Amino acid sequence: METSTATLKNQSKLRIIAEAKDGLEAVQIAQQLQPDLILLDIGLPKLNGIEAARRIREVSPKSKILFVSENRSRDIAEECLRIGAIGYVVKSGAGAELLPALKAALEGRRFLSASLAGRNAVDSSNESNSENFYLQQTAAPTPVEGDVRPHSHDAVFYSDDRMVLDNVTRFIEGALTAESSAIVVATESHRESFLASLQAYGVDLGAAIEQGRYIALDAADTISTFVVDSMLDTARFMDVFGNLIQRARKAAKTSHARVAIFGEVAHILWKRGNAEAAIQDEKLCNRLVEMYDVDMLCGYSLVGVDEGIDSNVVQRIREQHSAAYIV
Repeated sequence: METSTATLKNQSKLRIIAEAKDGLEAVQIAQQLQPDLILLDIGLPKLNGIEAARRIREVSPKSKILFVSENRSRDIAEECLRIGAIGYVVKSGAGAELLPALKAALEGRRFLSASLAGRNAVDSSNESNSENFYLQQTAAPTPVEGDVRPHSHDAVFYSDDRMVLDNVTRFIEGALTAESSAIVVATESHRESFLASLQAYGVDLGAAIEQGRYIALDAADTISTFVVDSMLDTARFMDVFGNLIQRARKAAKTSHARVAIFGEVAHILWKRGNAEAAIQDEKLCNRLVEMYDVDMLCGYSLVGVDEGIDSNVVQRIREQHSAAYIV
């Protein structure tokens, strides 16, 4: 990991606090030090990287895990993301991709190497035993004047609530930790789960709610404000969410706030059989992202989805997003 080592040492906001030579040692160090970010390889002695990551998630749940590996298998990368890794970088592209991956990870956003995105799995290369790095963030990443980081409008498709819970928690926690604001428009059960999970991550939700930096709304109630007789009213939609975003931005403790929004509105519309309204919702969300420079994550449950009947709708939904993940 020579390239990774040099890259990390040149980052003033990061410091390497430990290195491990094998998977078992990686788990032990993670438990002891509780680092902000862990870089893992796949092919490790004693305990492979995927199993090490599973154990690390149990003993150091706040640590973000970024895989840096020669393995080019899409299936392996997706498994790493499924078990809770924040990203996966192919070593051959690390020179160009490691810094963006680190930045995304520390902001709570997922990262997948461009060589793996949107294509089928390919044969994997042999792994060499590599060091694993444990990083401590010396200062929370803060948006700066003229920040050109592209905003995101991502979709996460899931078949297990536990997996989307982890993804959304990291997404929201990243915004609140950076002293920005977050908006959640979800079902009651998911809102309650997010509350518990964020508190487990150490987020002071009481303060965030009091400050107006955490706004949680019921998805069905919100839908009723701009959908009438199964028709989505564009003006009402833009007005409802535009006001919410401006309210959240005003409450943020940083002057360059990028509000994070998690929503299940389109998912509920789709499940109600109103696919066209769901697609329209996502198109309008793209307008919101452009107009207000926000980051947006949309959740879609795959439980009960008929691949034959719904595949076209899923594809149309994916086309409205900057990235789509299955967890």
